[in-house]
Amino acid sequence: MKMKFGYIFTLVGLLAWVLAGCSSPAAVQSTPSAPKTELIVSAAASLQDSLNTLKDQYGKLHPDIKLTFNYASSGTLQKQIEQGAPADVFISAGMKQMKALTDASLVEKDSVLLQNKLVVVVPQDRAKSTDNKGITLNDLAGPSFLKLAVGEPATVPAGQYSKESLTKARLWDKLEPKMVFAKDVRQVLNYVETGNADAGLVYLTDAKSSDKAVVALEIPEELHAPILYPEAIVKATKHSKEAGEFLDFLRTDEAMSVFSKDGFSAPSTTTGK
Repeated sequence: MKMKFGYIFTLVGLLAWVLAGCSSPAAVQSTPSAPKTELIVSAAASLQDSLNTLKDQYGKLHPDIKLTFNYASSGTLQKQIEQGAPADVFISAGMKQMKALTDASLVEKDSVLLQNKLVVVVPQDRAKSTDNKGITLNDLAGPSFLKLAVGEPATVPAGQYSKESLTKARLWDKLEPKMVFAKDVRQVLNYVETGNADAGLVYLTDAKSSDKAVVALEIPEELHAPILYPEAIVKATKHSKEAGEFLDFLRTDEAMSVFSKDGFSAPSTTTGK
């Protein structure tokens, strides 16, 4: 009797195993995980906070897209694209870098996405010691400012705007011996935050992202060209449609509210292309 029951249990177990084996492949096939389309966005370092916030929002709307951001100075990103580095979208913090890629037929027709402001920041402790009083550009030439952090003008748009502003104010030659040059605007901010510079010239958006540096002066806009952020699709992309959809998203009210909170503004009608 025991052998009979044992045979029955063995038969039932074998049948269950066969049925599981037959049904398992079907279950796997019914829920395939389609690979995501990766978009590589080469963007100016000053866009990092805003784009990281928007990455999550875009992911919820487009779960089939994987956004990968490559942050650096606009000049560095320009060189990377010229050398064939993978990129689907380029967002520059300066028109010069975008124009170079346009002239080389490496990007599609660009348009201006955002506008920014140039400011002087000082360490938070320094601002407190002076009762948060503002400064003038001429003050930077005084003995209380020994080191001034500035983006490298040859590659960093913020550095180019800084040099243009200080040159028009007839201060560049006086201040150049004090300058500490940085590879991008975020490094300028870091120099000020860590006390390795007494002041620095950065974008308003960078200043708003910091809790260790404060704005001491807004650079008058008449001292420099408008600070515009053009965007374009890289011609070498294999995902032109998806790249275009992402750029369209960046112009939605939802995205612009994030940019606005971080200190950007929409380009004025007199400065946009």
